[in-house]
Amino acid sequence: MNNKVYSVSMEIAGNTALWTRPDSGDSPSSYEAPTYSAVRALFEGILWGPAVLIIPRKVELCKQPQYHTYVTNYGGPLRSSKSVKSGNNYQLFATVLVDVCYRLYADVVANPNKEMLPDKASIWERRTTSPGHAYQEMFNRRLKCGQSYATLFLGWSEFTVSYVGPFREKTQVCTDLPDIPIPSMLREVFPDGYRSSYRAVYDNDLCIHRGTLVYPERGACL
Repeated sequence: MNNKVYSVSMEIAGNTALWTRPDSGDSPSSYEAPTYSAVRALFEGILWGPAVLIIPRKVELCKQPQYHTYVTNYGGPLRSSKSVKSGNNYQLFATVLVDVCYRLYADVVANPNKEMLPDKASIWERRTTSPGHAYQEMFNRRLKCGQSYATLFLGWSEFTVSYVGPFREKTQVCTDLPDIPIPSMLREVFPDGYRSSYRAVYDNDLCIHRGTLVYPERGACL
């Protein structure tokens, strides 16, 4: 089995994004950049396969962060039982980002937890000498053709993307952006992989430096 690391990247943009800070409570506020798990989900939205692990490495900001107040009518399960029974919604306020553009980078490796793979993924993995390389090739083809496994969105499902694809020549990283410290950032809530239980993990003392946020390395497979 080939355990080599393969790299994938893409550019993504949208009118609105919300990378929710858990400490912002019932009026969610966004981080300036997507979380580790959000970047992984975006790559998996292009091509998902449990036989490989997507390891986000960094994100580059190509637009200066701009905040905006967003209001929507919430009708989900977190309403009070009285509101659910009566069919009443309530106004949910959020602090979102507008006019965003990012360059995302990740590595791809074969999933070492083979006993957790679904049957179809196990069959595919046994027939492939290098799952990481196969994923990289399929991902790049799908990205260029505008194909995706799922609808891509920027945090909330209503915040769909305006562009996703290879890097565009006109896009420039905001290297002159002042440093943006992030004391604590949610990393992921299912860190133990496919079919694992909920366990929130945070990264501390991060900083967006010269327009780039680098995700800390964790775990033996990184």
